[in-house]
Amino acid sequence: MTQRLRLMAVHAHPDDESSKGAATMARYVREGAEVLVVTCTGGERGDVLNPKLDRPDVWENIGEIRRAEMAAARDILGVDQAWLGFVDSGWVEGYTHDDPSGLPEGCFARVSVEEAAAPLVKLIREFQPQVLLTYDEDGGYPHPDHIQTHLVSMAAIEAAADPERYPDFGPAFEVPKVYYHISFTKLKFTALHEAMLAAGLESPYGERLNDDWVGDKSPRITTRIPCGEYFELRDDALRAHATQIDPDGPWFRAPLTVQRAAWPTEDYQLVRSTVATAIPEDDLFAGVRAPAVADR
Repeated sequence: MTQRLRLMAVHAHPDDESSKGAATMARYVREGAEVLVVTCTGGERGDVLNPKLDRPDVWENIGEIRRAEMAAARDILGVDQAWLGFVDSGWVEGYTHDDPSGLPEGCFARVSVEEAAAPLVKLIREFQPQVLLTYDEDGGYPHPDHIQTHLVSMAAIEAAADPERYPDFGPAFEVPKVYYHISFTKLKFTALHEAMLAAGLESPYGERLNDDWVGDKSPRITTRIPCGEYFELRDDALRAHATQIDPDGPWFRAPLTVQRAAWPTEDYQLVRSTVATAIPEDDLFAGVRAPAVADR
């Protein structure tokens, strides 16, 4: 018998699943794994970044539109998806979790971590993922909902494994492997920038390389998942979030052939594991997969 592999990815907003780890998820789905995306908020306070859709009728129905966009992206990737049901906190410049001033009342980042973790504990125990993907301690970038997603994910992982907590949510379950997305690094942008120039193309990455890369997370990568053949599905899923991405913007300016040659992986940091594995990894399920049985 083959063990069914299960991966859970916890994200802050609709569209995050398509900009972080989408090709990885598409690959594992097509290899037979079950993949569940958990979306913490409805994205109600996100910007409309597609100038063609920056219209009053869109803003008036933004919550409903973002749910429809999520449904389209989910179908493209082939994943299942669940909403935690919290309300988007919006962007606050200079936000830290210790200072919630400026955040709207009732938003996700104002909810206590224990309260916000409860529905995720239930999903973890029901789905029983061997792998869980989430954000690192600064949320990948310091959006209030991304930081809260990190805190809620880690709290829920701990609580789901404790039979004394949330006894009504079913038997305790310990997630074997937990990863952080390491999506945007100087190493990656440099490789893509140089590949674009080598191809005689104008690079959309040059300006980013002038950023302050203090604390660059390249050294934290433990796991690189080859998934270049799924970059087209990744981009299609991201375009499905039509209010969230400009189809003519810099995100899509690098040809997929260049991206596949220069950086054909999505990258992660293994932060918890109850199974034996060797670093570096090229498989999120390393140490989880049942060993092959020799023919007799």
